[in-house]
Amino acid sequence: MNPPPSATTGDLTIVLCILFVVLTPLAVAGLILINAGLGRSRNAAHVITASLCATAIATLTYYAIGFGIQGHDALQPQGWNWIGHGPFFLRGLKVNELPVILVAWLQFITVGLASVIALGGGAERWRLGSICVSTAFLSAFTYPLFAHWVWGGGWLAQHGFVDAAGSGVIQCTGGLTALAVTWLLGPRRGKFGQEGMPAAIPGHNIVVVMFGCILTMAGWTALNEAGAMLNIGAPIGSCPIIALNTLFCGASGLLGAVVVTRLRFGKPDASLSANGLVAGLVASSASCPLIPPPEAIIIGFVGGALVVYSIELFELRLGVDDPTGSVSVHGVGGIWGLLALGIFGRRNGQFIAQLVGIATLIGFVFPLTYGINWILNRISPMRIAQEGEWQGLDLYELGAGAYPEFVSHGEEFAPR
Repeated sequence: MNPPPSATTGDLTIVLCILFVVLTPLAVAGLILINAGLGRSRNAAHVITASLCATAIATLTYYAIGFGIQGHDALQPQGWNWIGHGPFFLRGLKVNELPVILVAWLQFITVGLASVIALGGGAERWRLGSICVSTAFLSAFTYPLFAHWVWGGGWLAQHGFVDAAGSGVIQCTGGLTALAVTWLLGPRRGKFGQEGMPAAIPGHNIVVVMFGCILTMAGWTALNEAGAMLNIGAPIGSCPIIALNTLFCGASGLLGAVVVTRLRFGKPDASLSANGLVAGLVASSASCPLIPPPEAIIIGFVGGALVVYSIELFELRLGVDDPTGSVSVHGVGGIWGLLALGIFGRRNGQFIAQLVGIATLIGFVFPLTYGINWILNRISPMRIAQEGEWQGLDLYELGAGAYPEFVSHGEEFAPR
């Protein structure tokens, strides 16, 4: 006897969600490779080690504390709009309690993704121990609190704010944390001259960066699929349009950055083009199941073009040294994705609801993460010693470089 259609559909949805969640770590792996490739060779092993440590700490801290603060619609008492009512350590939840377990599983991965984004802003001068402590606070309080307001039945969701797969919750939270850390750490030595003009410090391996982009494209499709289905209840029939919109946003984001750099500098810039691709993916996450492909192409193209101007603005005007472009790609790109949903959204009041969410990110999440990291920096300085920055974090903190058979120091770093 065949099962009823509803049961078949429900089982297929669960299987697909599990598959998408399993593939989501590819997005994390891609970002780690991008961060490593955009840095200098003497810090590559440190970036990867710190990223793995951050994702591990984020996962366990979110399991212990974060999910309890974020909560889930199915677990919320009526009127809990500001903080979640989930169990710490997932106590009392059975493994077959779906979709709560699936939501928690996805969040274990995405909170690690947010921590990797934050790490990119402080690359090449952020101590490993400080990264671990900062990540613990991000995954225990900052991330789950805003995630509750959006996905856990909180006040933003009740007022119409929509973020299907995390342009705000994951990307902006990570990007704004990167901005806070970057400001607190200050620029890398030699980044700004006496007149305040930024010097170009190119990444050491653009091939690794581009390969990271390919992994990120694959993982981001899975992230958007799983996020849309688990966070806003997108039906199984929306899977093809989510995949198409994610692909189109990433592709048009890449082309947007290529066009802008070609027009402004005479030649396309490889690293900025890679950032444009990721910015397009970032912008896609808010609205991936809710818009048609032509609008996805516009959103991605604008996101890719915007990141070029944003990186220049932060460096030239604000003196922000962001080695991997995390602030612009994930912070600015995420804000654009949220705003684009308000522009192209079909619901009355959607634009205002999105503006309220963006204002909350800038007016609450950023001051919160800045304040937490400011306190941590006062207790124990987060920046590596000058000797370690000159020597490279691979040798100074890990005792071995990523490329032991090659010279990883240029002449400008020779002893004087």
